Order: sequence, then C-alpha cells, then structure tokens
Amino acid sequence: MKPTRRDEIMAGVCLKCPVCRHARRKQRGLAHTLVKKLEADICPFCRAYQRVYGRPAHAPRDEDQKPGAQ
Repeated sequence: MKPTRRDEIMAGVCLKCPVCRHARRKQRGLAHTLVKKLEADICPFCRAYQRVYGRPAHAPRDEDQKPGAQ
C-alpha cells in the first residue's frame, strides 16, 4: 500500500522527534529501548514512519550509519 500524504507528514514528525532521533543515531540506551519496544503500540508517528520508509523508527537511517558521508 502506498503511503498517503498524511503518512508522510506524520513520518516527518517522527524524523524530528528527539527521542526517535536519538534512538536512530545511538542504537543504545533508554531512548532506543523505549522506541523499539513501544513504537508500534503507542506512537502513530512511529507507525507512519514505518509505512513511509519501510523500516522501524529505531532502525538507523542510511546517512546516520555513515558518519563521513556528505
């Protein structure tokens, strides 16, 4: 199913969320555990992120994995 415009807007909120950003970047700690365990059950923004990007909100993004990337 193709993500809707609403899904894209909600996924944008997840991209800017400080807890989710920390979880994606650090891959450890309390923020990562919370996002990993609770994202699909509680947060509609995390669910939208998964629909739009095809990966969970706690999974690292490509540019987060390559610190020397442009």
